[in-house]
Amino acid sequence: MEKSADRPNKKKVVAVVGGGLVGALNACFFAKRGFDVEVFETRDDIRTAKVVKGRSINLALSHRGRQSLKSVGMEDKIVSNGIPMNARMIHSPNGKQSPIPYGKKGQYILSVDRANLNKELLTAAETYPNTKLNFDHKLQDWSPETGLMTFVRPDGSLEEIKADLIVGCDGAFSAIRKQFLRRSRFNYSQTYIPHGYMELTMPPINGEFAMKPNYLHIWPRNTFMMIALPNLDKTFTCTLFMPFEEFEKITTGDEVMEFFQKYFPDAIPLIGVDALKRDYFRLPAQAMVSVKCSPYHIGDKCVLMGDAAHAVVPFYGQGMNAGFEDCIVFDEIMDQLNEDFSAVLPEYTRVRVPDDHAIADLAMYNYIEMRAHVNSKWFLFRKNVDDILHFLMPGTIIPLYTMVTFTRTRYHQAVELWHWQDRVINRGLLFCATGALLGGSYLLVKNPPDINKLSIPAEKLWNRLLAVWTT
Repeated sequence: MEKSADRPNKKKVVAVVGGGLVGALNACFFAKRGFDVEVFETRDDIRTAKVVKGRSINLALSHRGRQSLKSVGMEDKIVSNGIPMNARMIHSPNGKQSPIPYGKKGQYILSVDRANLNKELLTAAETYPNTKLNFDHKLQDWSPETGLMTFVRPDGSLEEIKADLIVGCDGAFSAIRKQFLRRSRFNYSQTYIPHGYMELTMPPINGEFAMKPNYLHIWPRNTFMMIALPNLDKTFTCTLFMPFEEFEKITTGDEVMEFFQKYFPDAIPLIGVDALKRDYFRLPAQAMVSVKCSPYHIGDKCVLMGDAAHAVVPFYGQGMNAGFEDCIVFDEIMDQLNEDFSAVLPEYTRVRVPDDHAIADLAMYNYIEMRAHVNSKWFLFRKNVDDILHFLMPGTIIPLYTMVTFTRTRYHQAVELWHWQDRVINRGLLFCATGALLGGSYLLVKNPPDINKLSIPAEKLWNRLLAVWTT
């Protein structure tokens, strides 16, 4: 069976391959422009499926994602189903909790449920009369020259469609991207980090959240960490990130308890002993991959977006936000270049590749910050300095996290500005410290202290130290 692109109204046909978050949002953007949109998804319709397969790491929605949703009229609906997180809540091994705000008062990120967000976006796409959702369609082959695609149905039958534009939104292991790999001058790399992740659930206590809900809770332990994000049902989704070799060392329920007692003792009564022993072995630790490639397009026929173009590890909370921003950047370029695919696609690659590569690197860096740097007094001191300078000079000094999370500053420009600010602030601190040292030395030289007056306190201090030492 072949569907013809020559429809009576002569509208261009856009085929979106992948019905996940970025694919469903893209369908809304293209349908809003008046294209005939066909969405093809390998899985069942998650709105009706009994079992939903796929990743389930909680998502953090921030400014870039919200602006993209706003462009298709979805921001308010999604935000109303999210839980604001104003700060990181750091859990020390001794049980002490210390908040580190994300930004200025009133700035927050939102904990949102991946499956619910996907369902809402699919429903929104389906409200456009020029959009059709096709589930249980596995891409078998496609031609970058003609735009002809062949899909396999569960019963083995084949279905073909010819599209004017193919948009690959089919994830980190994209079937669309395989054609790119067959072409010359296509750069591609994928990196599996040596850490995996495992999800655990913290249930409500007496019908309420077990911990303060408006925080992203972090248990940083230098080489690994656990985080917890709140859900609307009053549970927390806890995610343990750790080297695979450490996961593999734990083979019994007693070893699980020993491990948690050592590193996350305050979480044990909140998750529950039986649940910990059971859920730790429910699924093996899952891998995380970072993907970079370029260019993102082939001619005027195909373009990659979302994880298909730039899968990132989840530690900056920007995977979904970057994918959503792909959609709005493409839409903005469509406006600038009058929907001329032959001009839009190469411009999209030119604009977007350096930004997506930058956020991929930042995501790797932020894992080190989350699991280790937040324990450092220097890190906390520098964050306070950055916040004070940002308050005094909001247009000159902007913390990296603020640029990435609460603005649409291009990712690669945010990194460049961050490095420049770092050099300026560190030199300023060094200058201040040197000035203080020289000033103090000058005062000591000009006004030397009376040694005789110092000798008695010094002697008393020495006697006290000896007493402490010998007790």
